[in-house]
Formats: sequence, C-alpha cells, structure tokens
Amino acid sequence: MTTDLSVPGDGDPTERVRHAASALGLPVEIRRRPDAANLADAARLLGLATADIVKSLVVKRSDDTYLFALVPGDRTIAWPKLRAAVGVNKLQLPDPERALAATGYERGTITPLGSTTAWPVYADETIRGRRIAMGAGAHGYSLFVDADALIDALSATVADITQPIG
Repeated sequence: MTTDLSVPGDGDPTERVRHAASALGLPVEIRRRPDAANLADAARLLGLATADIVKSLVVKRSDDTYLFALVPGDRTIAWPKLRAAVGVNKLQLPDPERALAATGYERGTITPLGSTTAWPVYADETIRGRRIAMGAGAHGYSLFVDADALIDALSATVADITQPIG
C-alpha cells in the first residue's frame, strides 16, 4: 500500500510514482525526508545503512536507448560487468538533461517507477532480500520497498553489475 502524502490543493509530486507502483500491485511507502548533503548523509537521516539506499542510475546505450541500473549506495557500476549483462560493448551515463528527457525525473529523484519510458531494469544481485530506499520522483522524498518485490514487479534482470566503491 502506498502512503498518501498529498495535501489537498497542493498536488503530490510523487503521484506518478505512487500510481505506477499501484498499477504493478507493488506495495511501497513514500516518506518526506530532510535534505541530505550526500548519500551517506541521507542514509544517516533515514537510519539506514548506505547499502540500503539504492541509486537508480540511467545508462545510455550507443543507439540512444536507455536502461536503469539499480546500484546499492555502497557500490558503483562495474562497467565491464554491466556491459556483459546487457550484451553490448558501449554504455555511458548521460548528462542530467538527457537523463531527465529519458525518464521525466531529475537526478536525485530517479526511479524506474513511473518513468516516462519503461526502460529495461538491471538490478545488482546484492540488493536481493532487503528493504531498500530509493528515489521517489521528487526532491525531499524517499521510496521504501522490498527489493525482491520491486525486481519481480519490474521484471528486472538481476546480475553482478557492481563493485565496492574505492
């Protein structure tokens, strides 16, 4: 079940995400959260381990199509692994304007849920079995969801696509 954070007359900036989750039968919780300086600060504010915040990264293919990579906060994309999982030789992170055009979401708010285009989703295998937090489509909000339910609802490809940061 989704949490309704809308205020009558205000409009809910997370409505598209909530609607998409509902259409998939995916239980999510969306909460307001304080601004964070960085991912570690966000984890501290939410009372989570950094690994439990999952970044939804938009990745551009050479044919100008995109995909989502779901990456735990304590890890980074391992490009050779992601390229092998996708079956391509070239991938890159687009600039913020292209990411917005591809998803309808600004960086820092991106989620596959409610994206203006339903791009394929690749989830790092380390998120399985966790309750995770991720972007909720608007600044100042976090979405909480069971990672396995999210993977199933999005028909995500689960693979080893990351490496530890550092």
